Amino acid sequence: MAQITNIRCVLLSSAYADADDPEIKECFPNGPKRTIGMVEVTLDNGVTGLGEGYLAVFAPLVFQAIVDLCRPQVIGRDGFDIDRRVKDLRSLCDYWSLQGAARHVIAAFEIALQDAKAKSLGVPVYTLLGGAQAQSIQIYGSGGCCDAKEQFLRELDMLGSLGIEIYKIRSVKRDILRTAWVLEEAGRRGIKVGVDMCQNLADPPQAVEDVVAFVEAVHAITDQRMVFVEEALGPDQPDAFRELRGRIDVPVCGGEIVTTPKEMIERINADVYDFVQPDASVMGGISAVMDVFEAAKAKGTDVVVHAWGGAAAIMASYHAAFAADGKLVEYPMLYFPLGAEMIGDQGRIENGRLIRPTAPGLGLTLTPDMEARYPFDETAVYSCVLTDWGPPPDSYWRD
Repeated sequence: MAQITNIRCVLLSSAYADADDPEIKECFPNGPKRTIGMVEVTLDNGVTGLGEGYLAVFAPLVFQAIVDLCRPQVIGRDGFDIDRRVKDLRSLCDYWSLQGAARHVIAAFEIALQDAKAKSLGVPVYTLLGGAQAQSIQIYGSGGCCDAKEQFLRELDMLGSLGIEIYKIRSVKRDILRTAWVLEEAGRRGIKVGVDMCQNLADPPQAVEDVVAFVEAVHAITDQRMVFVEEALGPDQPDAFRELRGRIDVPVCGGEIVTTPKEMIERINADVYDFVQPDASVMGGISAVMDVFEAAKAKGTDVVVHAWGGAAAIMASYHAAFAADGKLVEYPMLYFPLGAEMIGDQGRIENGRLIRPTAPGLGLTLTPDMEARYPFDETAVYSCVLTDWGPPPDSYWRD
């Protein structure tokens, strides 16, 4: 037993991407800076653990308030009994947030406890989950938030330098020539392309017919083929996703917004996606992602973990993938120095593959000096009220 003696909410803000990236123009009204929110758990053996909830990217003060609410539920309890602590937190939060915001915060607690327990035992987190099933996992580059050809070419050069052979871009249904241009440029370099259609933020989202028309139009002007289409429909439309799978010959994926393993497993069993994308910082922690891997294996569905938060969120999903024999993971490409500094050499990529981390816990570093250099900025939030930034017309992408 290791008693929990302190819980600290850590909000930090860091430079992110650059001002010319469409994601910044569309979703960051106060410029290229992003916030992350973490829970730091301290045990009576002096060990601390870090966990992250994705909520803080969007609503950091809400994240902080829920952490404050949850703190008394775990102080003085056994930090090694992670399942019991999650049940305790759910008993506090499920009535008013069975899905959604509280699950992100519970995820932060669960991940922090996994990190603290593993560090106390001197082992990586995946060891607590049964051990790593591979020495490395193939990784795909997640970027493609680009308005200009030189931006895409810079990202393709980055992928080439790392040996990464799959590239995810963001496209909406009007981006036919743009998408085909990227497919051609990437194909010349031996890189395959998947497309995120960004419908998690669309209201109302596009219809199945829109996606079918987009895929057919792109494939009509290039011999290159998309390797997957992600979040192509509204997140609350599982039946439409299943219909889409029968209408196109491109794998259909999604699920990064799903906040409980129960809902994700229901979607797996209902054949909603070709592969699913759980995120440990969204779904309630690492153990929740492990539940999804187990159900997906029984169904024959692939799992590709989502990783778009800060360092603790990314590494939590990576450790789950190593323990569950994941075959592909996401690598966020946009500039985020705080995340890179916290991960250090534990996120090493060689020949397009993520090398198994070896440090105890999640393998993260967070020092007082780092916290001082990345102070919380209340204005550095991701806004889901999308701004029309005036992207170039699709005709720009004609050669």
